[in-house]
Amino acid sequence: MKALGVLGTGSGAGKSWITTALCAWLHRQGVRVAPFKAQNMSNNAQASADGREVARAQAVQAEACGLRPDPWMNPILIKPTGDTGAQLVLLGEPQGHFAALDYYARIEKLRGVVAAALEGWKQRCDVLVMEGAGSPVELNLTERDLVNLFPIRHLDGRWLLVADIERGGVFAQLAGTWNLLSPEDRARGLGAIVNRFRGDLRLFADPETHLAPYAPGLRVLGTLPLHRDLQPEEEDGLREDDEDRGSGDSMVWIRLPRVSNLTDCQPWWDDVGVRTRWTSNPAAVAAARVIVLPGTKNTIADMRWLRRTGLDRAILSAHAHGATVFGICGGFQMLGRRLVDPDGVAGDSGEEPGLGLLPSVTTFQLRKTVREVVAECDDETWPAYEIHAGETLFTEPVEPLHRVRDVDSDVARPEGARLGRVLGTYLHGCFESPRFRTRIACSAGLPDHRAHPVPWREHRQSVYRRMADHLEEFVDLDPVRRWVGL
Repeated sequence: MKALGVLGTGSGAGKSWITTALCAWLHRQGVRVAPFKAQNMSNNAQASADGREVARAQAVQAEACGLRPDPWMNPILIKPTGDTGAQLVLLGEPQGHFAALDYYARIEKLRGVVAAALEGWKQRCDVLVMEGAGSPVELNLTERDLVNLFPIRHLDGRWLLVADIERGGVFAQLAGTWNLLSPEDRARGLGAIVNRFRGDLRLFADPETHLAPYAPGLRVLGTLPLHRDLQPEEEDGLREDDEDRGSGDSMVWIRLPRVSNLTDCQPWWDDVGVRTRWTSNPAAVAAARVIVLPGTKNTIADMRWLRRTGLDRAILSAHAHGATVFGICGGFQMLGRRLVDPDGVAGDSGEEPGLGLLPSVTTFQLRKTVREVVAECDDETWPAYEIHAGETLFTEPVEPLHRVRDVDSDVARPEGARLGRVLGTYLHGCFESPRFRTRIACSAGLPDHRAHPVPWREHRQSVYRRMADHLEEFVDLDPVRRWVGL
């Protein structure tokens, strides 16, 4: 097995994008390729086939490799619940909540987990594409590194370095990173990629010449123009310019402080007659035809935030004036009458009134529901998944939103709730069906909405193919070919 690391000059340089594109390109060459990120800090997660959690970024990369998501692709997942604490998920299983110092006290044990995961991949693939985190030369964190140079050294791998020209200072990014690497680590480098270029490439025709005096030995393999339509998912959910997409009637998504799985909104982007907007401003809610409360890693804390900011009143007022309110996962829980978490198993402890739009009570418990399911709408089916600690019970009968079944079962069961213009579900990926989006738009009174006919999962496969094309067109991949033996 060959190991190829994708390092960045800093956070948000585009490592996830390059890793996904490389996975798609190698898969197209007939290579058995798999993605890997030793440690990921994100509240965007997906269920695996065996009922465990894996970061969405690695799930997307797995999809580009033609694989199902697997926790061994992301052995350590850190899910922030507040400014100083997070839930630790180890090989897909939650381990409780920890402060940062407590986490670093476990670093040697965690290094062993990463090493075991790396060894396990040797028999499962020909190439392991390993995404880094932040920068590989954060000097205060070097001794605690699990995700950047440690995996590359452990497998005697090679690396590519990604720099973000959109942020400015690209030569300083590249030269600074190169000069802070040890000679041994520099020797593993295959080259650098300049990412997210806007404008005429002729104005940046020969970056290597300018860089050579300051980073001798570092090759620039190519410059990638920014392609807005080739953005499958960011590690943290959405890019800033994705937070207001489309035109038409307004669908407002509430930007909760601890929001999770922001990408549930993406299937609407290719539809006609709907504008998706993320906001934390109560004034922006008033004109919305649809208000979506997305998932959250800390339902009680974010419910309290809704109340402090006045968003709760804005949502209720908009609903009273005809808006449809849709809740997903934690947002579904908030629609009810009461949230109960005496032990703080899902974040903040205590009891909190919900919005009172559904006759339900959610109680949080240690056992977490993590599973893949198949959703049904009329005669259409599509894959979705659940990840939540709460159990929601109804005090009065309500109509289910749709039906779902387990992946290995033919028996469907009701899921979610519909009460007039209030709808809720635990399913992430619920909007991937064009037929379901059409049903929601019709019930919400969006007369100009036209759903894109291609299911979102098929659309993503097209995006992966075009990402591979884009990478191949603008980057010299010969060093990668030689390293992996193509």
